[in-house]
Amino acid sequence: MRREIAFQIIKAAVASVVFSLIFVLAFAAIIQLFSVGAGAIKPVNQVFKIICLALGCIIFLRGDKGLLKGAVAGALYIVATYLIFGAIGGGLTFGWTTLAELAIGIFSGGVSGIIAVNVKKA
Repeated sequence: MRREIAFQIIKAAVASVVFSLIFVLAFAAIIQLFSVGAGAIKPVNQVFKIICLALGCIIFLRGDKGLLKGAVAGALYIVATYLIFGAIGGGLTFGWTTLAELAIGIFSGGVSGIIAVNVKKA
């Protein structure tokens, strides 16, 4: 049972990371095509992260304990994206914004997990 729960959490986090990479690539193309201002990038990326996390949780989390599963998936997702995008960007910086992003990820994951386990799967 624990193995199944861990597998659900890992699948949700990995799927969320994949969705994030796709969204970031699409947004980069939009920035190039339409000259989006630099001030819009951070808020749009935060919205993308919440959407990607919700998608990963809704697709892969099942059963019960949605809050816990979603919160853990959210934390894993934020840490993974922090490391991946830090490596792509050429450096990692740690500060209050990083902690705030982690808190948002845990909260968003928890809410998404609650929704995921309460929605009928087809």
